[in-house]
Amino acid sequence: MVKTELDNFKTFSFGTQVRKSPFSDAALRWGAKAFSVYNHMYIPRDFGDPVQNFWNLVNEAILCDVAVERQVEIKGPDAGRFTQLLTCRDLSSCEVGQCKYVLITDEKGGVINDPILLKLAEDHFWLSIADSDVLLWARGVAVHSNMDVQIREPDVSPLQLQGPKSREILRRAFGDIPADLKYYRFIEYVWDGIPLVISRTGWSSELGYEIFLRDGEKGDLLWEHIMKVGAPLGLKPGHTSSIRRIEAAMLSYNADMTTADNPYELGMDRLVVCDGSFDFIGKKSLQKIKKEGVKRNFVGLEISGEPLIGSNDQRWSVLRNRENVGYITSAVYSPRLEKNIALAMVSSSVAVLGTSLQVDDGEKIRKSSVVPKPFYDPNKTIATST
Repeated sequence: MVKTELDNFKTFSFGTQVRKSPFSDAALRWGAKAFSVYNHMYIPRDFGDPVQNFWNLVNEAILCDVAVERQVEIKGPDAGRFTQLLTCRDLSSCEVGQCKYVLITDEKGGVINDPILLKLAEDHFWLSIADSDVLLWARGVAVHSNMDVQIREPDVSPLQLQGPKSREILRRAFGDIPADLKYYRFIEYVWDGIPLVISRTGWSSELGYEIFLRDGEKGDLLWEHIMKVGAPLGLKPGHTSSIRRIEAAMLSYNADMTTADNPYELGMDRLVVCDGSFDFIGKKSLQKIKKEGVKRNFVGLEISGEPLIGSNDQRWSVLRNRENVGYITSAVYSPRLEKNIALAMVSSSVAVLGTSLQVDDGEKIRKSSVVPKPFYDPNKTIATST
């Protein structure tokens, strides 16, 4: 175990308005150097060199505290119908024990959140949310829905175990059954008397799993157990990798999309069923958008010049012939691709593969071009491998 000089979490604390996770102290003991805030909770964002964190992820395995992915629990006789009301994705074929990536849309078709849905029973769902207040949205919708549902945030906190060695580490930690899960499936599991949910999911596009702790008092025990069995196989403590998620063109809520963006602009048509028999919030608006078409598109860009340092902390302007045609949402240097890569929202007129553009990074104008996304492993063969 790596000790840190900053072994007191009060060094990072903003007060009681931001919550610690069950794993905050363990992450600090194992080398976390900085935290940020996500869903009103602390999340470790720095275990040293982000490039080394990337290589640890893609070559071996990392364990990440992602308890900030809070669960919005929907239970009750009308839970299935209510959950469908929240999302534009057709849930009619979703089975108990299955996960689905879904979009929650508002009345104008804007994206409120892009959670992973877990179906625990016909009348029991979790939404494992990104960084926005879905709990409040769902409760507000429920007030006017005339449906019999109970909505709360349960005592559930996930860890992510990601990387090519994650399956063997999970097998040593919890046995064959969870290690053999198919992609986007989960099981309820009890380890040493501690209730868990283990899913074949994760925010990395690598082989990986999420371990949902259902008893917040046992965070240290779970973290130390996984690190103990995993360290001999190369497991390192880490944080979600911006490099890897941009390589995979995985969108980050508030960075790459907000309620100002709709699924069609974002290229997420496959997650919208406008002609289905079921109703959902934003259906009429999305039907209209689909019919009329969009004026913007989300694209991948390669950016020339020296390697970018870190990630962009503001939306950089995208130009064509000195005219603003959009903005960069996320940019980073990929050491594997040896290129600067970025995600951007641009005018449809320039969202054509091969189009030459320019990017204003705040210091200089760089040449850029529209390229296919994802930038690496476009068919997700790594994450879905058996």
